[in-house]
Amino acid sequence: MRRTLLACLSLAALAVAACSPRPSEADKAAPSGEGGVVNVYSARHYDADKRLYEMFTQATGIRVNTVEGAAPQLIARMQSEGQASPADVFVAADAGALWRAEQAGLLQPVSSETLNAAIPANLRDPQGRWYGFQRRARVVAYDAQKVKPEEVDTYEKLASPRFRGKLCVRASDNIYNLSLMGALIEAWGPEKARTWAQGIVANMARPPEGGDRDQIRAVGAGLCEIALTNSYYYIRMASGDDAADRAVAERVKLAFPSLDGQGVHVNISGAGVTANAPNRAGAVRLLEFLSSAEAQTLVSRENGEFPASPGVVAPAPVSAYASFQAHPMPVSAYGPRQAEAQAIMTAAGWR
Repeated sequence: MRRTLLACLSLAALAVAACSPRPSEADKAAPSGEGGVVNVYSARHYDADKRLYEMFTQATGIRVNTVEGAAPQLIARMQSEGQASPADVFVAADAGALWRAEQAGLLQPVSSETLNAAIPANLRDPQGRWYGFQRRARVVAYDAQKVKPEEVDTYEKLASPRFRGKLCVRASDNIYNLSLMGALIEAWGPEKARTWAQGIVANMARPPEGGDRDQIRAVGAGLCEIALTNSYYYIRMASGDDAADRAVAERVKLAFPSLDGQGVHVNISGAGVTANAPNRAGAVRLLEFLSSAEAQTLVSRENGEFPASPGVVAPAPVSAYASFQAHPMPVSAYGPRQAEAQAIMTAAGWR
């Protein structure tokens, strides 16, 4: 009987491992207990983040192990690991993804004067379960030869008959679009948001496909006149090493549409301490480091995002796009609207 039980447990462990993101050398969890390591489960995959962790280690002596994967994968992994999970910090690229982890009971409250002083209240969870360290705006890329800036200065105008068959956008289940729709429901109510979604579908130049860069390139190729995108994708294309992308940015420009005259819809990249963090003190220190001006400036410069702290000046090349007004809506409002947002978009025919 004992051998049978051990065999079954071994098979179950193998099944969980098979469904988990593929591990790297850094994926080998450190022993539990406070000390010289923090294990990060990250849905962000940028070189700038790796540099941040190296800087943190140099400053504190605390080593950072990373496990990378899509946010749903990592959430499922932490759920399967349960209280034995080695994860100390969960990092995600959208408030909606952080909310999903929060709702799954995978994040714990953190009380930190450093974090509360650095990160505005509308860019963090009210209970301190996650904090936003960079901002990204959901904006409009437009063909400057065909579209006037004043034609795309509000979100309502994107759904107007002016752009019938001239809009490119990614799929409705993309977390960026879910969060935008969640914000529109929060601001307008479901009826107006439903009408807007119907207008977006009517204006599509093609069925949704690809990522944000694909939408920008489609505008540059003349397949559509406008596209919804996160700001940092365009900024990276405009300032990167790829000559073709820089040529696209010469023709395609950015507009920062206003939501009810209060500014552009803004989302975050952020992180929280996991509910069962074996190295909690180090995890909190990492979050505090990510909120520092040094860390926010590095990510902004390298990745094209905007700093979360109002006191941190955006460096070049982001500084050229940083004068926009941001809507003051708490980003914590987006997640609870996800199911309703998806239902509205699906009913409108937004695939």
